Amino acid sequence: MPGMAPAASGIIADLKKVMEFSFRLMEGGIEQQRAIMTRHPLPDATPPPATVEAFRARLADLSGSLPRRLQQCADHLSAHLDSIAVSTVAEIAAGAGVPPSAVMRFCQILGFSGYSEMQRLFRNALSLGLPDYGTRLANLKSGPADRPAALVAEFVEAGRLSLEKLTQDLDETALNQAVDTLSRASVIHLAGYRRALPVAAYLAYVFEKMAIPAMLHAGIGGLDQRNAMRSGDALLAVTFAPYSSETLSLAAEARARGLPVVVLTDPPATPILRQADLVLTVAEVDFGAFRSLSATTALALSLAVAVATRRQG
Repeated sequence: MPGMAPAASGIIADLKKVMEFSFRLMEGGIEQQRAIMTRHPLPDATPPPATVEAFRARLADLSGSLPRRLQQCADHLSAHLDSIAVSTVAEIAAGAGVPPSAVMRFCQILGFSGYSEMQRLFRNALSLGLPDYGTRLANLKSGPADRPAALVAEFVEAGRLSLEKLTQDLDETALNQAVDTLSRASVIHLAGYRRALPVAAYLAYVFEKMAIPAMLHAGIGGLDQRNAMRSGDALLAVTFAPYSSETLSLAAEARARGLPVVVLTDPPATPILRQADLVLTVAEVDFGAFRSLSATTALALSLAVAVATRRQG
C-alpha cells in the first residue's frame, strides 16, 4: 500500500501467511472428520449393547478397524470395564488420552445416544440382578407373605445371619483406621442416598447426641451442601451397588478438596475403591430379595461410638 512503512507491510504479509496456514489446517481437519464419518457413520438403527457381555462383543468386533483416538477409547474401556459405572466422561477421556468428544463419538459408534446411556448399562449391571419390588412381593406370595409373624421370623433370621457374617468377615485393621481418620475430623460429613439414607441419618442423630460435629448430605429439598466441606473435615459415605451418582459425585468432590473419604458399602466394592481412602464392607443376607440393614446399622453404630470414645481419649 502507498505510503505504508516497510515494517507494517511485513507484518501484514506475515498475518496473511498465518491466516492461509490456519485455513489449510481447518480444511485438513474437516477432511479428516469426513473420512472418519465415512468409515464409521453414526448408527441409525443399530441398537446399543443390552448387556455387559454384548458390550464386550461389540468392542471385539470394532477393535482394529477404528481411527487412532477411537481405538484408544476402545482399548481403555476394554481394560477398565469396572470403572465405567463410577467414572465421568472426562475421567474416561483422560484415562484413554483423548478429548471427551472422542469418547462421546465412540459411544455413538457403539449404538448409544451418549456416555450417560452407556454408563447406565454398567450401573444397572451393578445391581446384582435383584428384581423390582413388585416381583419380590409376587415371589413371596407362595411363602409366608400372608402371615406377618412368619415374615418377622424370616427377616429376623436374615438379620441374624448378616450379623454373624459381619463378625466373621470384619476387617479390624480397616475399622481402626477409619476410627482414627474420623476422630481427627473437625466435621464429619455423612453421605447417604436412597437405601443408604436410614443409616446415614441415624449416624447424624448419634453424632449429634454425642456432641460430635456432623452434617448429613442426603439431597433433602434439593440442597447441595458440598460447599460446606472444609480442610480438616472428613467424609463418611454409605452406599450400595449400583451406587448412587450423588454419593459418587460427593466422594469425588471431597477427594478433590483433600478430605479423607471413608466408605461403608457392600462387597466386592471394586468400582468404589478409586473414590475412597478406606472401605468398610458389610454383606446383608436377603430374604425374598429384600435386604435389611441389620449388619450395616450395627457396623455404623459401632463406628460412631468408637469415634466418640477416641475423641474423648
